[in-house]
Amino acid sequence: MYKYDGLLIHQTQDEEGIIEVIEKKGVRSLHFGSHSRQSSMLLADPNQLHSLYARAMMGLLLFNDKPEDILMIGLGGGTITKYLLHQFDECKIKVVEYRSHVLKIARSHFELPLDPRLKVKIGCGGQYVSIQSRRVEEKHDLIMIDAFDHEGMAVEVSSENFFDGCRTLLKDDGLLAINLWGTNKDLFQHVSWNMGRVFEWKILFLPVRKRGNIIGFAFRENTPKYSMKELRQKAKQLEQQYHIEFPIFIKDFKRNNTSVLDKVIKK
Repeated sequence: MYKYDGLLIHQTQDEEGIIEVIEKKGVRSLHFGSHSRQSSMLLADPNQLHSLYARAMMGLLLFNDKPEDILMIGLGGGTITKYLLHQFDECKIKVVEYRSHVLKIARSHFELPLDPRLKVKIGCGGQYVSIQSRRVEEKHDLIMIDAFDHEGMAVEVSSENFFDGCRTLLKDDGLLAINLWGTNKDLFQHVSWNMGRVFEWKILFLPVRKRGNIIGFAFRENTPKYSMKELRQKAKQLEQQYHIEFPIFIKDFKRNNTSVLDKVIKK
């Protein structure tokens, strides 16, 4: 059966709706009952990042190129989780995923490994952050948020209280990265305003070229502050190492963050 211009290889349904796996031209994709792809994997090279938004999320490596303790809100196909495990031997990752069926499909169809460095909790990411920020049993050097359903970004991860909880769970030099949907301008403005207030406007946005996604980055107060020259040099080195377009990210950071750039990057 063909769907979304590709071959439907798996379909299931839970209380949240339909979950589908589609293959087209050597790419396997996860869908939540709509044409929008939640995750995609290159079958010939499953450990690489295929989605443009997932590659843009790696812009975080410009500011922390050795993440060790990562909290992820939202799993999807697990392609970003798998990539980080593959690239960084020392990192440990905790993922909070709302739908147990999504975890099963990430394991069965997207090669998410059973790895002692990875723990996946089924539950609401917003609720998890709220509870843990009151307990503060552990802090993370990186929090990554990629929480979408078939309608768009999950509202539980957009409030000022949510970002305040994330800030509490970050180490003093920690970094937050979030996948936003820029075409919903009202929600995007709401989220960016809440991020800015909580993180004292130490934020950057990276629009994903040819896509509606915008990746937001927020920095704790002791995050190292690099010069643009240092970041350009680092971008070249990271591009050679990971084959991701970091020099383009630098150009787009500069182009799209004129009002807050000097809060994160030295002149």
